[in-house]
Amino acid sequence: MNENGSKRRDWVKNAAIIFLAVMLVLTFFSNTIMNYSLPEVAVQYVQSGSITAQIRGSGVVESDDPYDVIFAGSRKVESVMVREGDTVQAGDILFLLGEGDSAELETLQQQVDAAQDNVDAAQKNLDSAVNAIEKAILEGQISGTTAQHIQNGVSSSLSSYMSRVSEADAKVADLEKQVDEINVAIGQLETAISNLQNQGAPDVSAQQAKVNNAQAALNANKLYQADADIANYTAKINERSAKIEQYEKYAGVSGGDAVSGITKEEYEKAKSELSTYNELKKNAEQVKNGATQADKDEYSRLQSELSKARTELSDAQNWQPGSIAAYQRDLANWRSQLEPKQKELQQATEERTKLLNEISYEMDGGAGLPGVSGNITELREALSDAKEQLQKAQDKVDEERAKSGGTSVTAPISGTVSSINVTAGHDTSEADPNPKSGGYIVATMMPEGVGYTMSFSVTNDQAKTLTPGTQADLVNAWRYDDVTVTLASIRPDTQNPSQQKKLVFNVTGNVTVGQSLSVQVGDRSANYDMIVPNSAIREDSNGKFVLTITSKATPLSTRYTATRVDVEVVASDDTRSAITGGLYTYDYVITTSDIPVNAGQQVRLSGN
Repeated sequence: MNENGSKRRDWVKNAAIIFLAVMLVLTFFSNTIMNYSLPEVAVQYVQSGSITAQIRGSGVVESDDPYDVIFAGSRKVESVMVREGDTVQAGDILFLLGEGDSAELETLQQQVDAAQDNVDAAQKNLDSAVNAIEKAILEGQISGTTAQHIQNGVSSSLSSYMSRVSEADAKVADLEKQVDEINVAIGQLETAISNLQNQGAPDVSAQQAKVNNAQAALNANKLYQADADIANYTAKINERSAKIEQYEKYAGVSGGDAVSGITKEEYEKAKSELSTYNELKKNAEQVKNGATQADKDEYSRLQSELSKARTELSDAQNWQPGSIAAYQRDLANWRSQLEPKQKELQQATEERTKLLNEISYEMDGGAGLPGVSGNITELREALSDAKEQLQKAQDKVDEERAKSGGTSVTAPISGTVSSINVTAGHDTSEADPNPKSGGYIVATMMPEGVGYTMSFSVTNDQAKTLTPGTQADLVNAWRYDDVTVTLASIRPDTQNPSQQKKLVFNVTGNVTVGQSLSVQVGDRSANYDMIVPNSAIREDSNGKFVLTITSKATPLSTRYTATRVDVEVVASDDTRSAITGGLYTYDYVITTSDIPVNAGQQVRLSGN
């Protein structure tokens, strides 16, 4: 009996010990077990520093002033002598043509004869009206007074004229007032700028010397020299290649030297020089390709030193940026408005004078007199229109006659062939018609010396950081040969004028119309108190925010919780963003997590 009771007590004691041991183990490892179920996050602390913000965008290359090559008649194209992208001189042959069609000349001549008949009829009507007016004056049928013209049925027309004159007077007065206001504003701004400039500019000799020294050090660097040599030899290679291609294009044509403008001696010399420059370029590329990492690092350091020195010089030169720079922008704006407004005033004044002349003419010899078959002004305009139509018809005949004996279409200007609209074996009439001339646009050229443009839109805040004249950097610049992109102007975006600006760039170099370019512009650095990785920036319907880490100590461990802090991004580059908000330097922000994290959620730190 006692033995059974003793065994029961031992079993209860052992069970209690096991239970307490299990509870103790679970207590100590509960935090570890829970941690494995929490999101694992990587963090980085908020820090101060500088950011160089650059604006990126893409645009399509457009021509500033394309020139259409127009052929008046319909002719078969025997041969196309050029290709798109070729550079030609005025008079160079573009197309060889077949025989002309005499039937078209006959049709055009019939149009001239009909136009001459119209001129004769209009002249006869005008002469008859003038004779009738002279007869009325000699016979005393008109006195030239307003009352007499009202009696002759001119009152309704005169009333209409006077109403229009009143409107013209009001328009002229309003435009005169606007021009005066613009001139006053320009005078005030010029005086303010002059006063500020007379205060004297700062001494920037030290900064200029620093730029000169940095440029000299960069010039002496072998990689810099290699890049310069490669660019120089590439330009010479392109020039010789173009000359060789131009000569060979017309080598099989009678008088090919004269057509191409290149002699055989020049051709042979270009081939020899091409071989030399290819070898020199190859040597320069070997120098560049054989550079060590230390050489590349030194080259980058020298470029950075020069950029930094130029920034310091620019900052020193931009004295009183809040006053004189703002005045100069306002002055440029007012000046841009003056000339268009003056033209509006001139046009309004001319229209008013024209109305007064019309009234005077009608009062002294207008319609309604016996024997006058129509208004004298209308008759004269009819004669002028008939003569203009006759001249146009005659010009067409002359042009077609000149072309009917020719066998080619030549370049009217020097430049680059940007598009060809006809092919060999087809008719010129298959090209796009030109409404003004009645001919056909057989090709389009880029005039020599005319540049290219491209544009894209940015926000107003981004546009404030840019200045016209800044050179942009091409994305994947290695793909392009000697292409330069420069910010020419900043204009309102007509699609969204209140929120965006359009950046317009001048493009020079080896590009074609319709080509797409991607650029980045803006390289001014600024210091900021709070900078975080771009991966830390989140956004929802309430705006942008970051998740910070808040910690709370417990008897067994420290617990970490994600907390939302709303922020505003003031600048960004490829990897980092400068922000403002309820943060402090060295606060930790979440950059990445293995699963999505929400504000208020408990997390565990990567590596813990």
